[in-house]
Amino acid sequence: MLLLIVVVLFTAQSPLSFFNFPGLLIVLTGTLAATMISYPMREIRRVVALVGSVFRREPNFIREDIDELVALAREWMHGDARAVERALENTRNPFLRTGISLVIDNVREEEILDLLRWRITRLRARELAEAQIFRTMATYAPAFGMLGTLVGLINMLEVIQNGDLAVIGPRMGVALLSTFYGILLANLLFRPIAVKLERRTEERLIAMNMVLEGVSMISRRRLPSFIEATLNSFISEAHDELGERPLPREPEGSGSSAP
Repeated sequence: MLLLIVVVLFTAQSPLSFFNFPGLLIVLTGTLAATMISYPMREIRRVVALVGSVFRREPNFIREDIDELVALAREWMHGDARAVERALENTRNPFLRTGISLVIDNVREEEILDLLRWRITRLRARELAEAQIFRTMATYAPAFGMLGTLVGLINMLEVIQNGDLAVIGPRMGVALLSTFYGILLANLLFRPIAVKLERRTEERLIAMNMVLEGVSMISRRRLPSFIEATLNSFISEAHDELGERPLPREPEGSGSSAP
């Protein structure tokens, strides 16, 4: 946005010529109206509340979840179910609390994993649907920008018919601004928000699958040290797959020649 403002200020004869309220209104109201027709209102209201999370960094509690799983595994290995229940009262993660509670209740491991996987699937479907709303808005915005441009061109034809050629250039600029607004909103706001929400979902799914694996090992009464090592390696491998920590590359020409 800053780069765009600077370019407009230094290249436009009048920066205010880039502002056209009717064109902006056509793009915004048209996009919102089409989105409201496409999706239930309850989903749209839920998505609006998520916009704020896109512009701030959410805390990562994966390390805390690993430490908590290891501590609960130690208590469970000692056979102290009461201590585990007391620890669960202060657990921040409700997904972890559900899994460990089922372990304490001696529910079979397969049934625990089925329930937790169902909750993971439900979260993934819900959050991807929320991101899809913004992708839909990114599709509608340029279309309504073109609609505003067509309205402006139709108005310009009246000017041409009257023979007033001096205002054709300004009218053409006003007509093109609607397309400008549609492309800008789609690629600078709606589509980036969708990508950010999808990325947020990936990170949450990694954390939930890590907790699921920890609950499974606790149910099988694995050693706490083994659980900690497994979860640490699991998180490391997941981050590498997502490209957050690229593997080091060996410098070219550093390989030793064969004897």
